[in-house]
Amino acid sequence: MERFRYSVSLMIVLALAFVFVGCATPPDAEKSGAQAAMDAAVSAGADKYAAADFGAAKSLWDTSESQMKDKKYKEAKQGYIDAKAALEKATSGAQAGKKAMADEANAAVASLEDGWKNLEATAKTVEKKMKEKKADWDEDAKAFAESLKATKDMIAADPAGAKAKAGELKAILDKWDATFKELAAAPAKTEAPKKK
Repeated sequence: MERFRYSVSLMIVLALAFVFVGCATPPDAEKSGAQAAMDAAVSAGADKYAAADFGAAKSLWDTSESQMKDKKYKEAKQGYIDAKAALEKATSGAQAGKKAMADEANAAVASLEDGWKNLEATAKTVEKKMKEKKADWDEDAKAFAESLKATKDMIAADPAGAKAKAGELKAILDKWDATFKELAAAPAKTEAPKKK
């Protein structure tokens, strides 16, 4: 009987040792899964198009990394699991955010095109008054057309960049709009009569 108790006690001690040893191993599988989710989120542009979700997920990742350094493997394991779920959410949010940003960029480009057509019409009405600014106008008109085309082309791949570029083009539009209003308000120069 004594031997039986000793065997049972030894088995309990060994089982507990295995449990503690099993808990003391780093959660490498969970970390790898979270890392793959992080890579997918970055590739999807979650940092640009789902910044809030990505920031929260990154915070979970950083906390888990800190826990790994402190050898708090159980907490780190749960943190990596939570980070993976949050990163997957950020990835799907990035797709929706990218589409919304593309819609905004398309609307901005359409507005720029309309604004430029109106500006060209205004330029024709004040053409006689803009002799000194004609070269600048021609240069900006060419640059605007090229930049607008480049902006349209980049919407599919980088809608955030396209939206930022549209903002730069809007500044050119506003500059010439103000210039033409000034020219339109200025009185026409009349030539002084020549002395005979």
